[in-house]
Amino acid sequence: MSAQLAATVAGQRIVRVGRRAKYLLLTLETGTLLLHLGMSGNLRVAPAGTQRLTHDHFDLVLNSGVVLRFNDPRRFGSLLYTSEDPRRHPLLRHLAPEPLGAAFDADYLWRVTRRRRVAIKQLLMNSQLVVGVGNIYASEALFRARIRPQRRAGTLTRREAGQLVRAVRAVLRQAIRAGGTTLRDYLKADGEPGYFRQRLYVYERDGRPCRRCRTPLRAISQGQRSTYYCPSCQK
Repeated sequence: MSAQLAATVAGQRIVRVGRRAKYLLLTLETGTLLLHLGMSGNLRVAPAGTQRLTHDHFDLVLNSGVVLRFNDPRRFGSLLYTSEDPRRHPLLRHLAPEPLGAAFDADYLWRVTRRRRVAIKQLLMNSQLVVGVGNIYASEALFRARIRPQRRAGTLTRREAGQLVRAVRAVLRQAIRAGGTTLRDYLKADGEPGYFRQRLYVYERDGRPCRRCRTPLRAISQGQRSTYYCPSCQK
């Protein structure tokens, strides 16, 4: 954190905590902090005075005696401040609907998939169309909706669009309740791993039997990301 930013936020009260896409929004009395965790960053809650670890980059020290400590091994994260409406910030103002919000419904997904030749999994991960559906959850949602990830988005029927919206929401809600998915280095705010990995149906299970039909699962590469699916259940 720069000295100028530290001086700006010092002594301010955190009024509200929110989120937009992958940005955490800490609303202060005179502005908002926009925090992005990057690929492997985490924000931990620790007692003030806790020994710092390698790659701990800054502390937000609270008068309650705890600190919010940001750790980012790959240095892809960021901390920004704006005194304006954060929704108008250049990083946020063009973002698409949230997958758990009312705007992301079957009609919306049906409209944005029309005449699109891109694979449906890649469309789900396009933050200009819907935010917050990462690689793991896209694979899992498509399995639950019984839709093959390689299918052209424009071939989805209205019924399938509705199935996929419901599947995306179900996967995300279950992952949130389980504290997220720890594959390698993700940790929750209390330093503990997320436990949704134990509930994954397809992700990183290539060659293993499908939990529905026992057909061996397959793995392919799409957009330089790994995709997992069942060749029997998903059409």
